[in-house]
Amino acid sequence: MTRTFDTINPANGTKIATHSYLDDAELETRIQACHDAFRQWRLESHEARAKVIKAIGKGLRDRKDELAALMTQEMGKLLSQSKQEVELCAAICDYTAETGPDILATEDRDIQSGSRGRVVHAPIGIVYGIQPWNFPAYQVVRYSIANLMAGNGVLLKHASNVAGSGQLLEEIYADAGLPAGLFSALIISHDQSDTVIDHDLVRGVTLTGSPAAGRDIAAKAGKALKKTVMELGSNDAYIVLSDADVEKAAQICTMGRVYNNGETCVAAKRFVVADAVYDDFRDAFVKAMKAVTPGDPTSEDAKIGPMARKDLRDDLHEQVEQSVAKGAEVLCGGEMPDGEGYFYPATILANVQPGQPAYDDELFGPVASLIRAKDDEDAMRIANDSKFGLGGGIISRDVKRAQELAEVEFDTGMVFINGFGLATPNMPFGGVKNSGYGREHGGFGMLEFTNAKAVLIMAE
Repeated sequence: MTRTFDTINPANGTKIATHSYLDDAELETRIQACHDAFRQWRLESHEARAKVIKAIGKGLRDRKDELAALMTQEMGKLLSQSKQEVELCAAICDYTAETGPDILATEDRDIQSGSRGRVVHAPIGIVYGIQPWNFPAYQVVRYSIANLMAGNGVLLKHASNVAGSGQLLEEIYADAGLPAGLFSALIISHDQSDTVIDHDLVRGVTLTGSPAAGRDIAAKAGKALKKTVMELGSNDAYIVLSDADVEKAAQICTMGRVYNNGETCVAAKRFVVADAVYDDFRDAFVKAMKAVTPGDPTSEDAKIGPMARKDLRDDLHEQVEQSVAKGAEVLCGGEMPDGEGYFYPATILANVQPGQPAYDDELFGPVASLIRAKDDEDAMRIANDSKFGLGGGIISRDVKRAQELAEVEFDTGMVFINGFGLATPNMPFGGVKNSGYGREHGGFGMLEFTNAKAVLIMAE
């Protein structure tokens, strides 16, 4: 009997579509087809691969409205932000196609008198990606395009609530000229996913998800001696230094907290503010967050859409309640709304201290943790007082000083100065500590799953 599940629109709770799981025989066929396609794709020149990658970018732009509408329907982000996501994906394709041939080019090296060496960045085979729902297109494009450019085959297990987006991406890739089977969006169970990880033809595994999921998947891949890249959660700190323009800082921090309905791994989550400007910033921040009005994510009037699933909203609200029980103070929001859809108000918690979920853990939704620091030095200490280390921000009028703090003191993979950012195709993306390891973008992702093969010519 075929197993199925429904995707649900989080804005109103209505059914979108019914999807069927692959059976084990179909899964094996998909894996073998991906490997067979890889065996030919790996022989294509870098330039030939780049041409197809460029065409995928064009295909994404050509079908932007269709893909954006589906993403908004499946996970609830504002339609305007879904369109921005598709544009970012297309830009990643363009960057990869333009720079890939140089990044992946074979290198000549002198090794000793009379001998020479060649370093070949050879593809390794199938790379399996397990991806979340919060950026239904970007999460897939981020790892798949780099690996296709490198010459690998790619399998995808997308989150079930955005299964339609995964299927549409497979169609766009194929229509752009990618060989049949080389990229495959698998609708499979967790048990079947473990089978893929352990499969002899799968050579690498990448996950975007929670630290708990990262530990589980990395352990399973490690047992099978598979290379992994882990992009995990975080509770990114945005530091407001004592010289900051508090009105500007409040606008930056509001956007950083509620963008994508607050469901972003690299979102601004903890707001660490120097005592000299704390009161003024708090007042401006509360005013700005109160103006974030929820609504139909397809409407231009809405400032924030629903959370992606009911259980996610329930979990977030429980974290808020636990934090309040341990001493946090609600400055705005914090109440579970009535009505249809999985909406949650833009919320600020103050008096946030260690031991509260709002301080220690990741709040994956539109809830901000406001923390008072004694001074700028103390703010930097608090920012680094975290088990996570994906991103962070510094807001200051002294850009030179902020840059120095970012480069020397901030213990994260990314730092944004005087603004909120997500990802840039030509800059590395990834974290440290419990936020994972490995890098994507900036050319780094193209090399993560290649074999840096040494070829030594000892005599001519």
